[in-house]
Amino acid sequence: MIELKNVRVKVADFNLQQINLSFGKGTYTVILGPTGAGKTVLLESIAGLHAVHEGEVLLDGKNVTNIVPEARGVSIVYQDYTLFPHLSVKENIIFGLNVRHVSKAKIAEELEWICGIFDVEPLLNRQPATLSGGERQRAALARALITKPEILLLDEPLSALDMESREEMYAQLQDTHRKLNITTLHVTHDFEEAMSLADNIVLLNQGKIVQVGKPADIFYRPASEFVARFTMARNIFEGKISGQIKNEKVFKTGGLEICAVSDKNTAEYAIIRAEMVNLTAEQPVSMPNVFRGTVKSITDKGANILVTLDCPLQFECLLLRQQFEKMLLSPGQQVYLSFLPASVHLI
Repeated sequence: MIELKNVRVKVADFNLQQINLSFGKGTYTVILGPTGAGKTVLLESIAGLHAVHEGEVLLDGKNVTNIVPEARGVSIVYQDYTLFPHLSVKENIIFGLNVRHVSKAKIAEELEWICGIFDVEPLLNRQPATLSGGERQRAALARALITKPEILLLDEPLSALDMESREEMYAQLQDTHRKLNITTLHVTHDFEEAMSLADNIVLLNQGKIVQVGKPADIFYRPASEFVARFTMARNIFEGKISGQIKNEKVFKTGGLEICAVSDKNTAEYAIIRAEMVNLTAEQPVSMPNVFRGTVKSITDKGANILVTLDCPLQFECLLLRQQFEKMLLSPGQQVYLSFLPASVHLI
């Protein structure tokens, strides 16, 4: 278990401010945030690579705030993997054991164990420069975990990989976490990584925590306009609650009245994720939140198609390619957009 109590860290002109967090033993937490938010500083402060100016860092209940990094039982893997180029893969992997003066017999035993987890045995005699990105990542993870640390810290571990290798590493990280049950903190800016891997997400901005929660909470129930925009909730409308119909609040914005399931009595923004907006050629019957709009633009996103509509507010809708091709949409076309009141989040 990791606990940070009122932690403040100053690195040059940057301040990590009043961080209070708790990471349960065996959990997988993803730390999200824009560039310069303090994600790596947070990771390195837990590892002991930055001095904590205020507060405490506790690992399994032990105050390690002033303990050197090598005595914390923490391993960290960076996005560039930092394999020693002059050593073979085998020498890289067992480096930490050699530093600890582990016996040759024990090293052989641990090497066999870690090879079974990461399938790196065919790579042992190769040099890092000859490895693919995915192979380097597996070697770096094997090196980090062969010493059996209590905590694994991952700083943008998949950012240098192509899409196919990244998909393979999702599965590898999930499998490794399940087998070893190691407390893991993973820094990324990639939402798909976060949704695929995280038990919990910590969202940082300018050295401060802005929201902590399950992936679904962060993405579908953002705590602020900043969180909504950062997680690419494209439909963010400013307005106010103007009334109530049965159990649904009526949010007035730009001449439209949007029904929302909410326990709030006041709100400044209504947020509807683009994937929650439906498009139809015919008007849906007996359904709230139905508006007629005109297709303004169409953007190909690969597996999905982003459709922008004037309604008269500008809405964005994310369609599966199959659905888009079935509708034969084109700019200037009149359509109906709709979404459930439960898909509207008020803040």
